[in-house]
Amino acid sequence: MSGIINSPQFFETFPACNPAIQGASRSSLFQATYTALYEIGCMVGAIGALLFGDRLGRKRMIMGGAIVVIFGVVIQVTAFAGHWAGGQFIVGRIITGVGNGFLTSTVPTWHSELSKSHNRGLMVCIEASTISTGTAVAYWIDYGLSFVNSSAAWRVPIALQIIFAIIILISVPFMPESPRWLISRGWMAEAHQVCGALEPGPIDHPAVTSQTRVIKESLEGQTRLYKRHMMTSGHSQHLRRVLIGVSSQIFQQIGGCNAVIYFAPVIYENYLGLSHNLSLVLGGVNVTVYALAATGSFFMIERVGRRKMFLIGSVGQAVAMFITMAGVAKGSHDALKASVFGLFLYLVFFGATWLELPWLYPAEINPLATRTNANAISTINNWLWNFAVVEATPPMLTGIGWGTFCLFGCINVCFIPVIWFFYPETSGRSLEEVDLIFARGYTQKISYVKAAREMPSMDHKQIDDEWRRLGLADRGGQGPFVHGKEEMAINA
Repeated sequence: MSGIINSPQFFETFPACNPAIQGASRSSLFQATYTALYEIGCMVGAIGALLFGDRLGRKRMIMGGAIVVIFGVVIQVTAFAGHWAGGQFIVGRIITGVGNGFLTSTVPTWHSELSKSHNRGLMVCIEASTISTGTAVAYWIDYGLSFVNSSAAWRVPIALQIIFAIIILISVPFMPESPRWLISRGWMAEAHQVCGALEPGPIDHPAVTSQTRVIKESLEGQTRLYKRHMMTSGHSQHLRRVLIGVSSQIFQQIGGCNAVIYFAPVIYENYLGLSHNLSLVLGGVNVTVYALAATGSFFMIERVGRRKMFLIGSVGQAVAMFITMAGVAKGSHDALKASVFGLFLYLVFFGATWLELPWLYPAEINPLATRTNANAISTINNWLWNFAVVEATPPMLTGIGWGTFCLFGCINVCFIPVIWFFYPETSGRSLEEVDLIFARGYTQKISYVKAAREMPSMDHKQIDDEWRRLGLADRGGQGPFVHGKEEMAINA
């Protein structure tokens, strides 16, 4: 949308967005609304994942999301001037968002549950980095079609989404379902086969059998006592873990990423005084740098760790916003160059850190019994605050100008103490080890950040032994999370 929302071809079909007709203030509000209502659809889709995700499974939710995206795109591209075009476009955009909400709530969970502890971060980073790749592709398609003097300039970029939805529908049936979800539905044989394929190893290999058993026992204990208690504390620390995941998604949005990604060409043209063509070119170069920067996370995610990457990203984004603020406030030709540099620098830091981390962190910080629901809640907040930022940015730029960038810079600074004190490191940990970090922190009355730092890496047997050492294993010795004292821990 960022490459077409300010184009003459788009104004012909949707005159409400044309500043020459509506005035700068009113048109900016319409542009923001046309863009931001997509996020409302995404939020509704995330709520749908919360309600139906565990019932339908990961693969069916993903395929359902792709089908909904196709319907929404068809509605958008068939809007014509004089036939309630604006309303039809908005309806289609919301429906497309619903499909994307299904996808963004489900794919990170599915991916994290299929990945090994030593490369889970890398796998999810590769997944998340395709967001930046898609953004770059979309910008350059927008730019190329901007020379087409017809409505195809905006219809084709939107219609191309269908190609990717079809790829999902073709490929996902050939991929494995989450073994954790299969076990939750009682399909042990299928789950055991998936665990063997992912190991990889023969079905009767001890590592495969052990992994399946640990997942099963983990699910049995948590589901039996906790499925109704996502807001509880105790040694599971469900509420704390939900809030950590939610906060990471909120921080991603209020840090200003979509103020830059969605409106960079508009900022260049309307607030830095550049030509429409040059603004589109800079927007395309901007997100190309962004996509390249995202590949940096591949090398950092397991070596540097989640906490340090969160902190590095927050500092870098704050500095970039303050540079942009200073350039816009001064207003000279050289200062405006600094503003352009600031926007580029922001996307470098965002692409390498905050782009990927909020999709990975909630998926691995939350326990199996609440992971689907907790991830859906995190994603709901992501899209809710995405909508708020995208809706508010054009009026803020019109009203307070450089103050917009100052505000985003200060918000990024505020992330640092929250991350420092409340975000435990999860790099290199199995999902069951993450559960143990919170159990240790609770039972030993220490910081969860400290518990993560001090706890050594453990295999499945050591995890079992540690649960018993903490006095949380059941009397029958059935393994982690199946605890006779579990209910007392919840009440505590």
